[in-house]
Amino acid sequence: MAASNEHPPDGWAFLGIGDPLLVVHDERRGLLAAAGTDVHGRGTPVAVYKSRAFVRSALIRSRFPVRAMAFHPRRSLLAVGTGRYDGGYFFEGELLLLHLNAGAVVSLIERELGRQVLGLEWLDEQSLRVLMAPPDDWQDEAAHEHGHVAVVGRPDWTAVPAQSLTVTAAVAKSRCAAS
Repeated sequence: MAASNEHPPDGWAFLGIGDPLLVVHDERRGLLAAAGTDVHGRGTPVAVYKSRAFVRSALIRSRFPVRAMAFHPRRSLLAVGTGRYDGGYFFEGELLLLHLNAGAVVSLIERELGRQVLGLEWLDEQSLRVLMAPPDDWQDEAAHEHGHVAVVGRPDWTAVPAQSLTVTAAVAKSRCAAS
């Protein structure tokens, strides 16, 4: 195990996630979230490590590639935005909420195909800004270049149930933005 002022030993890489494609650091809590590559169709791994000792504290797998991650400013939560273009019509994905203490994860978007989540930013303890791709590219030439920004507010993010974010409500409150 590496001491707090050292890097992980050679060969450790990020055990369990393959090559890291996206890394987010929460310096205040000493946590590091890393999203890797889908290996052998097992899903895209997301791991959370204690950044001073490189000890993994959580590991989940997403059905889709990870596009964005953000640690909650006060709670032990990690928001994970995932998604992909299916190559023919839909932008599908999930907004996952990982409860770091329990290791439990919930998928928040209510539709089965969900929406591709391209960006995440906590504005404060109750508000999460989400950049989503359009649901599809039917009659929308700019669908691959623009997205919808929605600010989702919840009084207590630790109590948010699965599939409680309706895409229709989020888009109604959104505006277009370049992705």
